[in-house]
Amino acid sequence: MVTVDKRIRVYPNQKPWMNREVQQLVKERNRAFRAGDRAHYSTARANLKRGIREAKADYRRKIEDHLDSNNSRQVWQGVQHITNYKTNLGAAEDPFKDRALRLMAETPLIDGHNDLPWQMRKQFNNQLNKVDLTSIQTTHTNIPKIKEGRLAAQFWAAYVPCDTQNKDAVRQTLEQIDIIHRMCQKYPESFMFATSSQDIEAAFAQNKTASLIGVEGGHSIDSSLGTLRTMYQLGVRYLTLTHSCNTPWADNWLVDTGSEPPVNNGLSEFGIQVIKEMNRIGMMVDLAHVSEKVMDQVLNQSHAPIIFSHSSAFAVCKHKRNVPDHILRKVKEKKGIVMVNFYNDYVTCSKTANISQVADHFDHIKKVAGPSIIGFGGDYDGVTRVPQGLEDVSKYPDLVAELLRRGWNDSEVTAALGENLLRVFRDVEEVRDALSGEKPDDVPIPYEEVQNSCRTSHGYEPVVSAGTTVSVRPLLLALTILLFCCY
Repeated sequence: MVTVDKRIRVYPNQKPWMNREVQQLVKERNRAFRAGDRAHYSTARANLKRGIREAKADYRRKIEDHLDSNNSRQVWQGVQHITNYKTNLGAAEDPFKDRALRLMAETPLIDGHNDLPWQMRKQFNNQLNKVDLTSIQTTHTNIPKIKEGRLAAQFWAAYVPCDTQNKDAVRQTLEQIDIIHRMCQKYPESFMFATSSQDIEAAFAQNKTASLIGVEGGHSIDSSLGTLRTMYQLGVRYLTLTHSCNTPWADNWLVDTGSEPPVNNGLSEFGIQVIKEMNRIGMMVDLAHVSEKVMDQVLNQSHAPIIFSHSSAFAVCKHKRNVPDHILRKVKEKKGIVMVNFYNDYVTCSKTANISQVADHFDHIKKVAGPSIIGFGGDYDGVTRVPQGLEDVSKYPDLVAELLRRGWNDSEVTAALGENLLRVFRDVEEVRDALSGEKPDDVPIPYEEVQNSCRTSHGYEPVVSAGTTVSVRPLLLALTILLFCCY
């Protein structure tokens, strides 16, 4: 691989025609890019294109000279050069792929959701010392695939299943947060732990994958604002309000299918507290997995833009995990983002799908709400079926090329690659800063909303054995009146 400074890769493989002059021109272009000098960058880029044309022409002449020679060794070298030349032409014959790689070299690709940490638990019980992420082949994601896919920033999901709710969800979530930290510590040359929009850009400049944390499922905070704040301090930057189960304060998407009854008819009062506290601390609200009513309520309640970290368009595939058109329009009004999911069942509502059908979701969202709300949310390593042409994280450039082939312009593509998510992230940070003077919300969820056999009532008012809350205030009032009357 030719690496031409720590930010921009130009060619995935060494080209036989690439000479020293071209390499110097590449470096000059990169210097201009890093300096932010647009005039110099434009000139350097034009010089590079000229240099590439001349290098290719010179290489072709060398081939012809070899073939014209009477020396059998030179003729054989000429045949080899032709083979290499045609191979490289074949690799570069798709101008949309070349253009995709160029755009991905200039703009960070940010993906909203990847479940590699869950695969570390599922396959290795989080024993990361037994795993080599540079060679593992039992996952959609490994470090070579990340580099080939030009994946510049990834929100890793700290996910634990719904059956941990009311049991050990918090402990298991903390262990998933821990393994994301340890992935970054074990592979510092590839991953950079990130907690801000600025960190994403810094990692991109260092040619590392910015690694952020999203907690997938409100059951992971066990209805505790203190736990929510603690997870933020550990680096969590979004919370998916539900997974595929209701929490005591928010309904999930299965309610819309009729397979689960609603618990809150959307968000409870405590659910609204959760949204407000997330706004205050600067944690993004993720609406993937929630019911349609929760989507609508949160969009009304949140002061900061929201995200769908891994959801697609309902109009294209009528699955309740996807986003209806009227919500897409509301997301645009609120300047949020929908990061398109690659799971076959959400792409085509069937077990099979292909890259073109994923692009259909991008096209539809753009048609309904414009390019400013679109992002990538592959859901790799969290699903069992992925589309043909998007078999793993190395395939992102092919999807970008497909969008370009369909007529997306450069600004639309770069918006979807990462500019939209960076804008949302910055807006969330601005809301946090504006609310910095507000005190943390320390009003707990009512005990009767979370009472179960695994939960104690410490800190709440006394509870009788049958579970009914007994308030001491009426008793004190009655005692005071009695004493007043008697004396």
